[in-house]
Amino acid sequence: MNTVWEDHRWTGPSHLRGTKRTDVCVIGLGGSGLSAIDSLLDHGINVIGIDASQIASGAAGANGGFLLAGTARFYHQMISTLGHERARQLYLMTLDEIDRMQIEMPDLVRRVGSLRIAMNDAELADCEEQYAVMQRDGLLVEYYDDSEGKGLLIPTDAVFNPLARCRRLAEDCMRRGAQLFEYSAAIDIHTGLVHTEQGIIICKHIVAAIDGKLDLLFPALNQRVRTARLQMLSTVPTTEVHIERAVYARWGYEYWQQLLDGRVALGGFRDHAMELEWTHSTETTDLIQNKLTTFLREHLKVHATIEHRWAASVGYTTSGLPIIEEVMPNVWAMGGYNGTGNVIGALCGCGVAELIAGKIAPIISLLRTLT
Repeated sequence: MNTVWEDHRWTGPSHLRGTKRTDVCVIGLGGSGLSAIDSLLDHGINVIGIDASQIASGAAGANGGFLLAGTARFYHQMISTLGHERARQLYLMTLDEIDRMQIEMPDLVRRVGSLRIAMNDAELADCEEQYAVMQRDGLLVEYYDDSEGKGLLIPTDAVFNPLARCRRLAEDCMRRGAQLFEYSAAIDIHTGLVHTEQGIIICKHIVAAIDGKLDLLFPALNQRVRTARLQMLSTVPTTEVHIERAVYARWGYEYWQQLLDGRVALGGFRDHAMELEWTHSTETTDLIQNKLTTFLREHLKVHATIEHRWAASVGYTTSGLPIIEEVMPNVWAMGGYNGTGNVIGALCGCGVAELIAGKIAPIISLLRTLT
C-alpha cells in the first residue's frame, strides 16, 4: 500500500508451504497480532504467524500514527459504558502501554500530546465536560486555545510511525524464533488447524488478530462488528505550517499530524458518506478524497502537493469496545478497535498471550465482562 509511512525497503518473509506444527498460530500480522507473538515468545511459547498480505499492510500500517490513551470514545463517554472505576482502570492501562512503546522504540515514538479541537459550541461544551471528569480523576488534561482552535490538550498521548514499528517488531520476533509468513491467507479455521492456500498449521491455540474484516473471517460476529473504510492523504514536505501534535477535530471524524520531515497526513469525513464507507473495499473514492483535499487547502492552509492517497479497513463494534473472545475452543478473535487500535490493540494481543500462557490477563478480565 502506498502510504505516507511506506519507504519501499521491506523484504519480508516468504509464504507458507507444507505442514507446520506449533503451539500457537497467530493470524494477522498487524500491531495486535505482533504484540501477541512478542508476548508469547516472552512466555517461551512456540508460535507461527501468517498474514494474507505483507506484514502491517492493513490498517495497522496505514493509519494516522496516533497513540491515544483510552478507547475510541472520549473518557467521560467511556464512563457511561464501562462504569467509572473500569473506565479509569482501562485508561491507565493504555497510558502504561504508551510508556512501554516509547521505552521499547524511542526513535519511533514522540510524546508530543494530542489535541481535541471543537468545531462548534456543542462540541466545546463536551470538551469542558471531558476536562472536568478527567481533572476529577487525576488524569492529565489542559484547556487549549491556540493556532489549531479551541479544545483540549492531552499531554500524555503520542505520535509514531506505525508501519516501521510493526516491521521492527516482526524482525525482532523472527530473530527470537517465531516463524512468520506473508501472503498466506487463512482460508479455513478449525480448533487446532489452520489451512492456507499452500500450507497447513497444526497447533494447540489460534489467535485471529484481525481488526477490519473480522466479520468476514467469523460471520457469527457480524451483528457486533462491522467493517468500515477510513481514507487518508498526505503531502510532500512543507514549511507552510508547523503542527506540533496529533489533532482530533469534529468529534474525531477528522485527524491529522505533521511528520518530522514536514509532510502532513490527514484523514476523515467518513460520516459524509456513511453507508458507502461501510465496506470491505480499500479503494479510495473521489467524494471523500475531495473533501479531504478541500479541508487541507481551506482549513489547514496547506497547498503543498498531495503525494499519497490511501484507505484501510477497520472494525467498529456496537458497544464501542473491542472484541476479544474465544469464538470456538482454543480459537480467539480480536478486533473492532473503532478506529483507534494502535494502543488498545497491542494490549489485547498481550492479554490473549498471557491467557494462553496460563497467566492473569487484566485487559481480558475487564473487557470480557462488558462486551
